[in-house]
Amino acid sequence: MPDDAVHLLKWLSDEQVLAFYEGRDRPHDAALVQEHFYSTDAENVTRCLVCHEAVPVGYLQFYPLDPATKEAYGYAKDTIVYGMDQFIGEPAYWNRGIGADLVQAVIRYVHQLGAAVVVMDPQEWNKRAIRCYEKCGFR
Repeated sequence: MPDDAVHLLKWLSDEQVLAFYEGRDRPHDAALVQEHFYSTDAENVTRCLVCHEAVPVGYLQFYPLDPATKEAYGYAKDTIVYGMDQFIGEPAYWNRGIGADLVQAVIRYVHQLGAAVVVMDPQEWNKRAIRCYEKCGFR
């Protein structure tokens, strides 16, 4: 929703968040938030504001992978594979298990959509994210 852009702008200009999501040298302004999160180019992307107890705390998106990307990941073209990206944008909500709950909920949902596989591509150095994903069953 367009009204959610204010949250994305706040989170993606916060140095603590950028250290894990886009990099400290890439703060977002309103135009970059619009380009990255409100582009109509990616019609198959489902975008969601993440709330915890009615407080906006993060963002997630999930999408079916196209045949070329599936092949690059080593999956057959006829395998239904979804990708997902997410972050908790409010540092006060880090290390509370919200990310793991979020990832597990999305995995259940995309499996209901027919996904055989869900993939993510975290930064190797982001140990907290990797622990979260391993806790959710990723290898």
